[in-house]
Amino acid sequence: MPGQLYIVSAPSGAGKTTLVRGLLERDRGIRLSVSHTTRAPRPGEVDGQHYHFTDRASFEALRAVGGFLESAEVHGNLYGTSRAWIEQQMATGMDILLEIDWQGARQVRLAFPQAVGIFILPPSMDELERRLRGRNSDADEVIARRLDAALGEMEHVDEFHYCIINNDLAEAQADLAAVVRACRVRLNVQKARHADAFSFLRAEH
Repeated sequence: MPGQLYIVSAPSGAGKTTLVRGLLERDRGIRLSVSHTTRAPRPGEVDGQHYHFTDRASFEALRAVGGFLESAEVHGNLYGTSRAWIEQQMATGMDILLEIDWQGARQVRLAFPQAVGIFILPPSMDELERRLRGRNSDADEVIARRLDAALGEMEHVDEFHYCIINNDLAEAQADLAAVVRACRVRLNVQKARHADAFSFLRAEH
């Protein structure tokens, strides 16, 4: 049976990256999709691990032939999710996780309507602002823009199947793992992956 596709979205500062990293460390049955990008690597970034770094012409050529499940331009750089890699991995039964925004999630659902959407929310806007300021890396006007953008993103929470409020990290981590585990024990999944266990069923069933 093909693997399950998970989409995790969140506004900046909600803790998405930390939660996803924790899930991947604990669950070897799920892999993170590595996006393609035209931006230059930052210090310490490894090609094929953090991103697939490519030039703009190659990116646009691949996009023109439908090579990306979703793509977007952010701050002058292109980002995209490889369709072929996702399909190949899922064909082996591997579960795949995408860290993308709500717009990318919409694009992915066109190709994979069965994808499970998970949205990470901060407990409040005050807490989100506190976390953003705690990074000590952005000016006040940048933080104001990020907060405004966060509100716009959170307005799309209804487009997702699950919502995890990241107030307590350990609890949110457990909630994310619980979503994945629940999806794996759905009846249709169990029947496909463990056919022998259902051999007691009569043929007419």
